[in-house]
Amino acid sequence: MKIEQIYTGCLAQGAYYIESQGEVAIIDPLREVSPYIKKAEDNSATIKYIFETHFHADFVSGHVTLSKNTGAPIVFGPNANPDFDAIIATDGQEFKLGNITIVALHTPGHTMESTTYLLKDENGKNHAIFSGDTLFLGDVGRPDLAQKAADMTQEQLAGLLFDSLRTKIMPLADDVIVYPAHGAGSACGKNLSKQTVGTIGEQKATNYALRANMTKEEFIQEVTDGLLPPPQYFPLNVKMNKEGYDDIDDVLERGTQPLEPKAFEAIANETGAIILDVRHQNDFVKGHIPRSISIGIDGGFAPWVGALIADVKQPILLVAPEGREEETIIRLSRVGFDNTLGFLKGGFEAWKHNGFEYDTISSISAEEFKNILDKEEVPVFDVRKDGEFKSEHVVNAHHTSLDYLNDHLAEFPEDKPFYIHCAGGYRSVIAASILKSRGIHNLVDVAGGYAAIKNAGIPTTNYVCPSTLK
Repeated sequence: MKIEQIYTGCLAQGAYYIESQGEVAIIDPLREVSPYIKKAEDNSATIKYIFETHFHADFVSGHVTLSKNTGAPIVFGPNANPDFDAIIATDGQEFKLGNITIVALHTPGHTMESTTYLLKDENGKNHAIFSGDTLFLGDVGRPDLAQKAADMTQEQLAGLLFDSLRTKIMPLADDVIVYPAHGAGSACGKNLSKQTVGTIGEQKATNYALRANMTKEEFIQEVTDGLLPPPQYFPLNVKMNKEGYDDIDDVLERGTQPLEPKAFEAIANETGAIILDVRHQNDFVKGHIPRSISIGIDGGFAPWVGALIADVKQPILLVAPEGREEETIIRLSRVGFDNTLGFLKGGFEAWKHNGFEYDTISSISAEEFKNILDKEEVPVFDVRKDGEFKSEHVVNAHHTSLDYLNDHLAEFPEDKPFYIHCAGGYRSVIAASILKSRGIHNLVDVAGGYAAIKNAGIPTTNYVCPSTLK
């Protein structure tokens, strides 16, 4: 028996490759499926099943394409009603894979079809669970994402999740391994661990939601407390996972069209496409196409695209580092953004070399920023997340989290310079690009973000441990 976790840091997502005696099961595959197929071929094995723990909201699964390319059936748990052929497992249904067995345990609560897959080894001993978004390490799945589809309140779904955990998962032995769908950084939970593999025993000892003496009422209160609105692209990804989507090869063929600057400009004007610049933020600051949006490929790229662009059908034109165009299109497709129309041939340098207009962002060092603050009080806008800001921030700074920047546009002054920063520089340049695309140009980015600000000795509030914040 072989179990391999294939973890994608940008999405904080774990897919799983399970093999026994030449038969393979894939659990929650990513959109690009060739790595799974190649792995099986290299091992002279055959993909027999594709298991989906639920209709994912934060990424587009590769189940449809993988099934098409291998002939392996897709397996969902009870209550799933996809628009394509699939096995809808009953609670407790067993699936043989070589000399091991995978059992579908229906664990509704995160969604109504949420299912945990229990793996029994060749001796019939419970070995591991693949818990999807039902149980994370340090947390459980948020119960608010499926309430509209289930025609239930988040409190009702949380009650179902409480029952699922206590009747299906907590009775398992402490040494049973837990393989969740996500780790820290995912928006599918509040308090996810950076660890990506654990055990039932560890979770009983450390996970607040699995306290032995916890009442259902306490569970519902704690699980629903402090939930932020989900990103707008989540329901669109659910729709794609349920109804199907274009083959990744077709998406790549459309998106990898090299466009000369003149053609690039013409298509942008004709289609209303967003120009998405995925170069490093420092390069974007020095020069970029006017009104383009910066979301660097080497940061939390796909989730930020989903949160800030939101509409998966939005046409996109790419400005990318040379040789990384295909990678960018694949990573966009992971969160459902399939409508890439092409990329700027020769990149930004070609645009500039051909004499097209370009823009820059005013940027200063933290030391220069300190000199300004020493002389006068100026507007400062912190675009980090709520917990980061509450933990510590520049004295008198305004908080305008990047996630909800559009809700704060009226707060930015129009008649004088203002200064923006994040933790290290990535998010503040994204924010600056959005503000400039909205016609707000009187901003100054503080390079290096809060880390540089602290090192420069700029006055900040007293540190509060994030774990103590509500």
